[in-house]
Amino acid sequence: MPSKIKISPSILSANFSKLGDEVQLLDKAGADYIHVDVMDGHFVPNITIGPDVIRNLRPLTKKIFDVHLMISPVDKYIEEFANAGSDIITFHPEATPDTKKTIKLIKKYNKKVGISLKPKSKIESILDHLESIDLILVMSVEPGFGGQKFMPEVLKKIKSLNQIIKDKNLKIDLEVDGGINFENCRDAKEAGANVLVSGSTIFKENNQDLKKNINLLRTS
Repeated sequence: MPSKIKISPSILSANFSKLGDEVQLLDKAGADYIHVDVMDGHFVPNITIGPDVIRNLRPLTKKIFDVHLMISPVDKYIEEFANAGSDIITFHPEATPDTKKTIKLIKKYNKKVGISLKPKSKIESILDHLESIDLILVMSVEPGFGGQKFMPEVLKKIKSLNQIIKDKNLKIDLEVDGGINFENCRDAKEAGANVLVSGSTIFKENNQDLKKNINLLRTS
């Protein structure tokens, strides 16, 4: 199990009528990152937020903005999301004709680079790029909507990626997102994930005690 577990609450489950307040509460509750799901209604069947929302949230916290772009084509929006205040920009290899070019584009703006794998995406699609990225986001649900159930079959993928990262002695965060709760978070950590994204569990469990829920995910 990784020694330092980071928690990245997904604001997809926050109350959008007071999003700024929610982000500040997550900051005080001890979140490591703020996870921002960006969906375009094209790459995934849902529409969420754009760069203007990130720009408005940015002054409210110094926490790392962990921005997951579920949009296609992705390259033409990277500059805008970078300038809005994203710290990590994660994209899907299926959303670009040239993964290497997209990585370079994100680095051009001095942002950390993440690549996300959907449940059916093959590890082989990113193996040539591991030396160039900072984070791998393994989706444990089909991307598009919050509140879905964790797919345990992705644990094998996390284990395989963790072994590859160790064998190559790389400094890559291994993040998991989708249906993470107090029970399956241990399986994800034991498989090698060191960053846990969680929305519904953090915002809805234990009478919405954000601090308690973040700590439980980190230590369970």
